[in-house]
Amino acid sequence: MKKNSRTRTVLLLMFLVIVWGVNWPLSKMALNYTPPLLFAGLRTFLGGLILLIFALPRYKQLRLKETWHFYVVSAVLNIIMFYGLQTVGLGFMPAGLFSAIVFIEPVLLGIFCWIWLGESMYGLKIIGLILGFAGVAVISSGGFTGDISAIGILLALGSAIGWGLGTVFVKKTGNRVDSLWMVTLQLIIGGIFLSCVGSSFESWSSIEWRLPFISNLLFISIFVIAFGWLAFFTLVGSGEASKVGSYTFLIPLIAIICSSFLLHESITINLVIGLLLIVISICLVNMKTKTQKVKAQIDL
Repeated sequence: MKKNSRTRTVLLLMFLVIVWGVNWPLSKMALNYTPPLLFAGLRTFLGGLILLIFALPRYKQLRLKETWHFYVVSAVLNIIMFYGLQTVGLGFMPAGLFSAIVFIEPVLLGIFCWIWLGESMYGLKIIGLILGFAGVAVISSGGFTGDISAIGILLALGSAIGWGLGTVFVKKTGNRVDSLWMVTLQLIIGGIFLSCVGSSFESWSSIEWRLPFISNLLFISIFVIAFGWLAFFTLVGSGEASKVGSYTFLIPLIAIICSSFLLHESITINLVIGLLLIVISICLVNMKTKTQKVKAQIDL
């Protein structure tokens, strides 16, 4: 996959962090009208159908007989594990604590990329990843009240692991499959599976098809699911996955700011402290060491 220009990278990162941040309060609002698993399946399936419109003209690059297993594995990791475990897990523990555990993913991603992708791991990056997770924990600490469920913790960790492994898998197989088809089919496969599981435990008649829910569903399906995942894997495919992952630490920050406007949730001093830690984290993870600078000059 070709490398993005600096301007395109910045725009994609801004879009991704904003839409994935606003997704949390919007999803919370949507759950007033729908059961969780059916909502997870519906939004991912619709997102896949939207991208299918853009993927169909590239049908020759699908090569389904040779590549179908890549799409299935990606769907299991990035959609079924990430969204499925996340949706169920939110019912077992406070949202703040749950999101903090899920956003250990950039730390796990840094480790996975070091092991399987050969990306560099050095002191500044390790400190940066730890500070980023600490920032998310501080921001989310307002939700650390209530019962802490062992099942909830396991589901949150499973969601983070699925996302991390899924990101590495897509990066590693990027030269063997078409990126647009990868995102499209993982959403469709994952959406169908989650909808089937949801149908076994939940009722479609429980969904209230009111205008707030429909508009919410369409926004999430189009921008958060379809174009959000496409932007994420475009960034991952054209650069170091661990560095792209470090910017996802900003998502809980955006989520809380948006929640303060949409759900009238308060902004606390924790937000400021957490933001400072996250900014320092991103700087450290993306800072090049002297060895890397010399190597880059040699490559030039």
